[in-house]
Amino acid sequence: MQRGLDHLIHLVENLDAAAAAYEALGFKVGAENRHPFGTKNRIVQFPGVFIEILAIGDHAPIPEPGPKEVSFAAFHRDRLARAGEGGSALVLESRDAMADAKSFAGSGIGDFEPFFFERRGRRPDGSETHVAFELAFAQDAASPDTSFFACEHKHPENFWSEAAQAHPNGATEILGAVLTAENPSDHHVFLKEFSGVRDFRASSLGLHIETPRGRIEVLTPAAFLLRTGAPAPEGEGMRLAAIRIASPNLKAVATPERPRGDQVIGPDQLFGLTLLLEPASA
Repeated sequence: MQRGLDHLIHLVENLDAAAAAYEALGFKVGAENRHPFGTKNRIVQFPGVFIEILAIGDHAPIPEPGPKEVSFAAFHRDRLARAGEGGSALVLESRDAMADAKSFAGSGIGDFEPFFFERRGRRPDGSETHVAFELAFAQDAASPDTSFFACEHKHPENFWSEAAQAHPNGATEILGAVLTAENPSDHHVFLKEFSGVRDFRASSLGLHIETPRGRIEVLTPAAFLLRTGAPAPEGEGMRLAAIRIASPNLKAVATPERPRGDQVIGPDQLFGLTLLLEPASA
């Protein structure tokens, strides 16, 4: 099975401050949700893909990982302390998390038990809803600061909402995720097994993988700087550096530095993550 993007996690210290930064850029941000394992989030939703702004809370204890068990909250707690704010997880879609967990184990990229959880949520009109998810984790041992998993939505009709996707700035979809790595080709086998996409394009600048929903790119730090004008996040292996978002209302103004006319929201403006707003002509 080929897996497209499901969501991308932006790990921050202060959830409300980060949400306010997204709102100032014209995005609609959902209300706070609390996980039963000690993290909390707010969602920026697009058709089929969302940005999860994630922080560590104090409302519930954080479980530690066990044999064949990944602790989502413990990973992000430790990652925040070790590496700071920024993109922390690349999450792909799953139709069957149990099957994906078996597939990941069989291909040697993660022998972990699926993780099920549920929580209450709120629709844009303020009414309460119930959502549940099952996660199948993979692991790239060379990328200790990035989490990889596939996410199965148990009640998708309660999660996805056209009203939540109506952003005041006119943004319409997430086009892809941009990761950085010193040697992108070192990670192609992992990404092939994780995404299920066998065909990809490789160049001296990095890897380009077209999934059923969005593109995954892995660029060298130099290529990322050349493309965005922003520094790549520091750390080992792959790091989620940027999210590409379609912004049809954006007028393309090409420059020698950015010939496609993208608007770049740099990591100094958005808690360690870069946003690339791309006009319709990009």
